[in-house]
Amino acid sequence: MKTRNLSRTGPAVSALGLGAMGMSDAYGPADRAESIATVHAALDAGVTLIDTGDFYGMGHNELLLAEALRGRDRDGYQLSVKFGMMRGPGPGMGGHDGRPEAVKNFLAYSLTRLGVDHIDVYRPARLDPEVPIEETVGAVKEMIDAGYVRHLGLSEVDAATVRRAHAVHPVADLQIEYSLISRAVESDVLPTLRELGIGMTAYGVLSRGLISGHWSAGGSGAPGDGRGAMMPRFSSGNVEHNLALVDALRRVAEAKGCTVAQLAIAWVAAQGEEIVPLVGARTRERLAEALPAIELELTAGDLAEIEKAVPLGAARGDRYPSLFMDNLGAGN
Repeated sequence: MKTRNLSRTGPAVSALGLGAMGMSDAYGPADRAESIATVHAALDAGVTLIDTGDFYGMGHNELLLAEALRGRDRDGYQLSVKFGMMRGPGPGMGGHDGRPEAVKNFLAYSLTRLGVDHIDVYRPARLDPEVPIEETVGAVKEMIDAGYVRHLGLSEVDAATVRRAHAVHPVADLQIEYSLISRAVESDVLPTLRELGIGMTAYGVLSRGLISGHWSAGGSGAPGDGRGAMMPRFSSGNVEHNLALVDALRRVAEAKGCTVAQLAIAWVAAQGEEIVPLVGARTRERLAEALPAIELELTAGDLAEIEKAVPLGAARGDRYPSLFMDNLGAGN
């Protein structure tokens, strides 16, 4: 497995990371044994970066990872943990909490659930509009100084917020959605990260499965999978248009001798050495499909064909429901 550095001073991580959210939340029931086997398969393949959030399944995801990682060398993997997203007993979200005292409280619970003595990259899941980012970051810095956290990360914030946070403590990476059909980061955020020497962990590289080559207009999700009902790009009228883009991408993939998913992941990885794609594989089968993408070399001609198949701004529909769009620092 190739490695990439998260920031000029950040850790070296696998060039492909594993996003664990789908094993506990959002996409319908997941098989616990298969989830654990997938984590094991990722580690055995050299994937070291594993991303979770303390609110994924209301702590279920951290407990699942604790079970999957038990007995593994703690220096053999890096845990990226998001905090601050508030949940209730139902399916909805309840805002964000970036207060310094809340940061330390969230961290204590995560360390206990995960069964580890430190988090490698700790990041607020979203910006709390009521708390200056300097205060939230200052609390994480205290936890870094105390040895409970190794590096500061951010998630879904704009370029100005990145600069403010970085002035308090060096930011290792920004986690943000980036894919062939979600490219708003290219205008301002990505240039800022490059200027400051900050890495990016790109989630949604397959746009929640929409551009994986496995989604159909009738829906390919399990019971309880909310993508078709909640995500605008999956809604009727939009999904047909977006899947036509996937069909165009499929023709490029076939000519390249790879799958649509592999091509989409490789495209993100090809945008810069500071970018680490996260794949949300819930099964060993999907992980096995994703892994070769990091070895796929895309020529200038390949990139031009991909751009022709999926032009900038070609997707239809926002990447989140309107209720959540205001909290996204880089827009669509």
